[in-house]
Amino acid sequence: VWDISVFMNTLMAVPNLIAIIGLYKVVAKLTKDAIANYSKYEQVVGGVDKLFGKNADIVKKNALDAYKSQGLSANEYMESVTGFSASLINSLGGDTAEAAKLADVAIRSMSDNANTYGTDMQSVMNTYQGIAKENYTMLDNLKLGYAGTKQGMKDLIAAAAKMKDEQSELGLTVDGTSMDFANCVKAIEVMQKHMNIAGTTSKEAAGTIEGSVNSMKAAWTNFLTGTMDGKEFAEVAINAADNVVNALMDIIPRLVSGFASMAPTLFDKVIEIVTNLVTTIGEHKLEFIQKGTEFIQ
Repeated sequence: VWDISVFMNTLMAVPNLIAIIGLYKVVAKLTKDAIANYSKYEQVVGGVDKLFGKNADIVKKNALDAYKSQGLSANEYMESVTGFSASLINSLGGDTAEAAKLADVAIRSMSDNANTYGTDMQSVMNTYQGIAKENYTMLDNLKLGYAGTKQGMKDLIAAAAKMKDEQSELGLTVDGTSMDFANCVKAIEVMQKHMNIAGTTSKEAAGTIEGSVNSMKAAWTNFLTGTMDGKEFAEVAINAADNVVNALMDIIPRLVSGFASMAPTLFDKVIEIVTNLVTTIGEHKLEFIQKGTEFIQ
């Protein structure tokens, strides 16, 4: 004998079952991402340790803070650094402490350039990696006004070397004649300071929707990797939410006001169109009937 109560209890359990399955999928996805991020972290940390030796901790610390100033996760930061640091360390005669400092300058320059011009970050990274190998063909990707040639790089360095105020403000010194990679990094940062590009990523991370959301994404990756605690991530997320809410509070009243002012005009126009349409149909009703009949046949 079928017990209707059994059927009803089963039916009522379905939403709970769906919720449990959904929660399981979320936990499984988070676990998978956490394992992948931590595996990547172990890999890039190994590269940083090998390249920078006793000064590797400088790079690691900068990597943990990169979500604020560059909108990058620790993994993304260290992966980028290892892509050009061998050339950077070599151009500095093996000075890994100075290389760690300039690597951070380079990453900030990349982020600022990409954010200012809307360029793909990978394209900017490829430009720096090319310059590290004395390949200047992608220099014009930075949109600083210099051709993608060796002469273009020379011209940029020579111009940056004359910008003493910018050098002093950044704490960098550009040699007007040196083509060493370290000097190229300094010259690009000085030029971007002169062009008001330097520092844009850090400002956007604090005050704009896109910047704060990118910062939150990077912080989320750090949280999953285990390099950031929940409280710190919450602060980043709240900042992003505040920027979104503040923007909506500004946008919504303007949209409401705009639609309200548009409504009468739109209504009048719709009435005009409908009236004209009805009139036209009335004037040509016999033709419409004839054509309709032909179509049906």
